[in-house]
Amino acid sequence: MRVLRAAPWRLLRSLRPPAPPRHLHNRVQEHQKLFQEDNGLPVHLKGGAMDSILYRFTTLVCSVGTCYSLWSLAQASRPKKN
Repeated sequence: MRVLRAAPWRLLRSLRPPAPPRHLHNRVQEHQKLFQEDNGLPVHLKGGAMDSILYRFTTLVCSVGTCYSLWSLAQASRPKKN
């Protein structure tokens, strides 16, 4: 009878996420110092070169998507030739 009562708890324990590794240390204070530093950069570029690359890539994708949607709307507004 004890085995039947303990089975659901064992199942729930096996489904929960594992504990975080102990060898990792908290780097929040390091990041706070980096992002609160007054160096004239906007906050979305303070992370370094990778942030700059991601920002430019996102701008490019948004620009291309906007141009394509405007082109598609222009094509859809023209009457079809039969």
